[in-house]
Amino acid sequence: MTNVPFPPLAVPPKLIATDLDGTLLRSDGSLSPRSRAALASAERAGTRVVLVTGRPPRGVPALLERVGPHVVIAANGATVHFPDGAIAQAFPIPSCTAVQLVRRMRAAIPGVSFALEFGEVFGHEPGYPEWSFEGDAVELVAPAEKIVTRIAGSPLVKILAHHPDLPLDGFYEQARRTAGRSAETTHSTGLSLVEFSAPRVTKATTLVAWSSRQGVASHEIAAFGDMPNDLPMLRAVGYSYAMSNGHPDVLAAARYRAPSNDEDGVAHVLEEFIHAQAQAQAQAQAQAQAQAHRASARAGACGARESGAGSCSV
Repeated sequence: MTNVPFPPLAVPPKLIATDLDGTLLRSDGSLSPRSRAALASAERAGTRVVLVTGRPPRGVPALLERVGPHVVIAANGATVHFPDGAIAQAFPIPSCTAVQLVRRMRAAIPGVSFALEFGEVFGHEPGYPEWSFEGDAVELVAPAEKIVTRIAGSPLVKILAHHPDLPLDGFYEQARRTAGRSAETTHSTGLSLVEFSAPRVTKATTLVAWSSRQGVASHEIAAFGDMPNDLPMLRAVGYSYAMSNGHPDVLAAARYRAPSNDEDGVAHVLEEFIHAQAQAQAQAQAQAQAQAHRASARAGACGARESGAGSCSV
């Protein structure tokens, strides 16, 4: 698909859905003052903002402290969070499905290791690389099958798989074929990590369902993303934006292209939306005033003719 910078803005979107890492946030993980201001301005103008991320639920409270209070769809669509961080909905992977998937992956791709994201709990296998969870203290270290059965009452929202030797593209294709319809398979880091969610749970399915309940149709949504886990969302909305720093598949799939995350690309486009919306409101107000003026003038002319014993039809 050929990207163009900006869509026609006669009707700005009603909802903004933006990925975080590589999209809204800069490469150092920070949110620029310009981006923060653009999000706030959009919401003041009546446009809803939803943060849609692959990050796990346990990271949502810290995220909201940094970005501000917004609805969050996390773990690639597996959870929906209120603006205070509390989980509103969860779409977990059934325990039996998780165990079967892990076993099939071990048989098909020797050397694979796993980590599991629950609502507030993270566990990983001994061989899983520490760099992928940034050295956070983790008390739950065991084979994946045991982790699944050990955690009760907390939804299993994502399984991550790592291979120490296989290139990402080859690893992903093998993992996708192995999982089949038992899980949604994607990747988002550019590293040799593959992510699994429950069947038919993606950023797109959760975003579209949540937006519909708010009275917003998919064609009224603008979405921003940079990696393959954003592809379902970008394909599902009316205004799809690939960041210029995005994965080649994302650049090819999105309808429009935004400047890079380090150039505050999301903010740049939001500012255009806000400007267009202000212009549309000013134009509508001017038209209403003109109509009122014409109606008043007609009424005045009619009154003058009636006082002269004529007839008038307003």
